[in-house]
Amino acid sequence: MLDARLRQIVDPPLVRAGAWLAGRGVGADAVTVAGFALGLGGAAALALQAYGAALVLIALNRLFDGLDGAVARRAGPSDLGGYLDITLDFVFYGAIPLGFALGRPEDALAAAFLVFSFVGTGTSFLAYAAIAAKRGLTTELRGPKSLYYLGGLTEGTETIALFVAICLWPDAFAWLAWGFGALCWVTTATRVAAAVRAFRQ
Repeated sequence: MLDARLRQIVDPPLVRAGAWLAGRGVGADAVTVAGFALGLGGAAALALQAYGAALVLIALNRLFDGLDGAVARRAGPSDLGGYLDITLDFVFYGAIPLGFALGRPEDALAAAFLVFSFVGTGTSFLAYAAIAAKRGLTTELRGPKSLYYLGGLTEGTETIALFVAICLWPDAFAWLAWGFGALCWVTTATRVAAAVRAFRQ
């Protein structure tokens, strides 16, 4: 819901940083993989209940996620880069609730529901993108992307806000997970409805 607005703020500095990195021979795929490693470090920190470290690593993961696209646009995007970006993003999204559940088994059910909800948003997003590509549909509302980005109530910005919240208030994890998971299913329902309207013919 907020991704398109946030991009207007964060894109200019990311573009400058991406140009600087590309000019020094840093590849977009390397940035993607490094950011993913940082994200897994954040999940490991959650498992150890090191919430401050987890917050820093999650923030760095998101920074690298923005930088890889900026580097790619400077050096030239690739299908492999787009594939790695979206795949590792979704694995990261699932790793954070898992890390929290490992650290606090009493919250494992809420974490499982959150991962289950991410499956709904992820599959509805990727399935729409696959059919949109087949039909030649494009959108740049959230900046140039390697695949069609269908919006929703819970996009990347909202998900990261959730991750920040669980690092700051770990005791509220269950409430946050159940509530955000419910909103994810609203997003899934609206995406399915959008697909029915767009692809019925």
